[in-house]
Amino acid sequence: MTKPRPGLIVCAAVALVALLAGPPRARAQDNFQTTVRNAILVDVGTQSVLFEKAADELQAPASLAKLMTMAVIFEEIRQGRLQPDQEIVISEDAWRRGGAPSRTSSMYAAVNSRVKVQDLMRGAIIQSGNDASIALAESVSGTEANFIPVMNTRARAIGLTRSVFRNATGLPDPEQRTTAREVARLADHIIRTFPEHYAIYGEREFTWGGIRQQNRNPLLGTYTGADGLKTGYIEEAGFNLAGSAVQNGQRLIVVVMGARSLQERSNEARKLLDWGFRSFELRDLFQEQETIGDVAVYGGAQGSVAVTAGKLVRLLLPRGQSDRVTAQIVYRGPVRAPVRRGTEVGHLRVMRGTQLALQVPVFAAADVEAGTLTQRAMQGAWELGTGWIRGVARP
Repeated sequence: MTKPRPGLIVCAAVALVALLAGPPRARAQDNFQTTVRNAILVDVGTQSVLFEKAADELQAPASLAKLMTMAVIFEEIRQGRLQPDQEIVISEDAWRRGGAPSRTSSMYAAVNSRVKVQDLMRGAIIQSGNDASIALAESVSGTEANFIPVMNTRARAIGLTRSVFRNATGLPDPEQRTTAREVARLADHIIRTFPEHYAIYGEREFTWGGIRQQNRNPLLGTYTGADGLKTGYIEEAGFNLAGSAVQNGQRLIVVVMGARSLQERSNEARKLLDWGFRSFELRDLFQEQETIGDVAVYGGAQGSVAVTAGKLVRLLLPRGQSDRVTAQIVYRGPVRAPVRRGTEVGHLRVMRGTQLALQVPVFAAADVEAGTLTQRAMQGAWELGTGWIRGVARP
């Protein structure tokens, strides 16, 4: 048996026999439909995808782009480069393009006034103020234009590989695009990483300059456990919503995009959440530190190393049904020696039927030292003489 060429993507099957019991039935997702163009429902605790519809199609985010703006601002505060009580001058550009003259969603901050960062955050989150969003971008980068590379760099750092941001507001731009899946990932990042700031998304109203505005999220106060996140609308995008709710200790994130009306957006988000909370049950896949499988090692004292997820891996499965569950360890390999225990070497990809249900990183469970000169020479000769063709799945 030959080995995979170093650097190629390798998929190694993982046995999940315990989860294949019972005769196959219709998948739970097949029993639920939504009228919106794009949607996804994710369980935060297990990272299980419960439902998706065209979740990887690139679409205009509208004001969901402000989630990315705020993710940058929250990180700037965490790094100490921006202070919540720091005062920012509302530039003429922020006022003209995002304030009262713009006739778009606005905080209505006066031109040349000084507003604290914490108030601008509420203006951008609760009131969806474009003036607040531009002012926050300027507080980090001087101009909104200079803020755009910061947004996109940060997006890549948190795993948004396809999203492209072209402004801090979500106002129309032909190049500004994201997907329902990546919006859900961004929402998850905000919830997990910045709980102290995430609480703002659950605030029902905010008053600035004597103008009281309600939070635009229709789930707040009307859906049990709802505490965020954001809505958006432009003509090209339709009506979008990223929402989250907690019931009985379980948090779900729902994203709907391309709804045709405010009512459809609200109704479909509620239906997805209702269905998710009542239709699934938790199953354990792997225990903490349990060996999941092995990955090939190149140039080491041994030819493979066991891997583990390092934590309990759980999956939400349809209640009373038997979706076929399969899993693969996906990695760029063989992994070059030396390998240190705890090093991330790939990820576990779990499929429920044809749907990607879960993806978690996997780590080396032991050290693998570099092989002797003779061992390395033999492996090099093997590669040269035979090629590396075992089980390679190109990206």
